[in-house]
Formats: sequence, C-alpha cells, structure tokens
Amino acid sequence: MAKQRPAFIADPVMRARAVSPLAGHIETGQFGVAVGQNPSVRLGERFGLSIAEVTAWKGRESKCRAAIKATASAALKVAPGSGSVKTAAGAFNIAPMRWLVSGESPELVANLVDAVGDDGTVTDLSHGRTVIRVDGEKSRWVLAKLFAVDLSDAAMPRGNGLATAHHDIFAQIQRVGADAFDVYVFRSFARSFWHLLCRSAEEAGYRVD
Repeated sequence: MAKQRPAFIADPVMRARAVSPLAGHIETGQFGVAVGQNPSVRLGERFGLSIAEVTAWKGRESKCRAAIKATASAALKVAPGSGSVKTAAGAFNIAPMRWLVSGESPELVANLVDAVGDDGTVTDLSHGRTVIRVDGEKSRWVLAKLFAVDLSDAAMPRGNGLATAHHDIFAQIQRVGADAFDVYVFRSFARSFWHLLCRSAEEAGYRVD
C-alpha cells in the first residue's frame, strides 16, 4: 500500500503563509562606499526556500544520501561537513547521519519524505530558519569578524558546510560559490543577525539587492 503523506506537508493550502522576519528591515542600495565605487560584499535574504533536516536510522546512511541525491541532485560524501550545491538546491552534512537540505522547489520536503521512507526522518524547517547570502571578494573577511572558523578554499570546498555560533546566535554555513556563503540562522535571531552583519560589512562596503 502506498504511504500517505501527512496533510500538512502534502497540501500547500494547509501551510501557513510564509512571512520573512526581515520584512521592513532590509534596505536595498549601497552602503559604506562612495557613490560610483564598487562594494566588496553583497548581502541578501534567500527567502522562500524549502529547508529540511534529514536524519538516517543506524545503518541507513547510504540510502538517505541516495534519497537526497534523487530529490535535490546533491551527491553527498561520507566525510563530516561534506556537501553539494546546485543552482536550485543543495545539502551538507551537519552531524553524524544528519544533513541539512534546501532548495527552491515548494515540494522539496514532501519529495524527501517519499524518498527517505522508512530509512530515516525528515523534519521541515522551512518556517524556522532564515538564510542570508554573503557574497563578494571580502565575504570571508566579514564573516571572520563574527565566526572563529576557517572558510578558506582548502578547509571548505564549494558545497561543504559547518556549524558554529556568534555568542548566542547558532549558525550553519555552506559555501555555495567562489566567494559566496549561505548562513542559516534561527528565524527568531534573523533580525538581530541581519543588522549585525550589515554593521560588520560597513567597513568593506556592501550592497543589498
């Protein structure tokens, strides 16, 4: 018998309408640089992503990695922190037998539930996380003001990620481009972290699209 999806996942009408915690707090434009100069950092919210945590039952890790690859096109390795990122989706290891998966498809979480099946659990975090993109030649320099972690090419290849914190703000960071990083924070801390990030980027000059 085909497994029934929970109604709150299968029916988008049943979902609460998503509202960004940064609504009214994101001011677009260039800051910290004179008119005509190019800012060294670009900041923006990746609003509307589907986000899920996949946890494998013992001995089912490889099947869960295969399910994530089939759903999000993310080919995952075994090493801690390893990940993969594509244009519309990505995933990375956040703990033993656990992965954070995100993507633009509104059906991502439901598709993960189907693909993972009895090999693990899928937790929908879409309404509990805010994702902020930090890009530009001084992106690492700005993030280094807040997090004591190594974001170099050797330590964090494209697709890989890690978990860290700035004081009480827990964050998960994935490298998604040459100088681009996605920072996942709890929704309740998103507003404070956004303003902190903007202040940290002023010295380098930044743009918000």
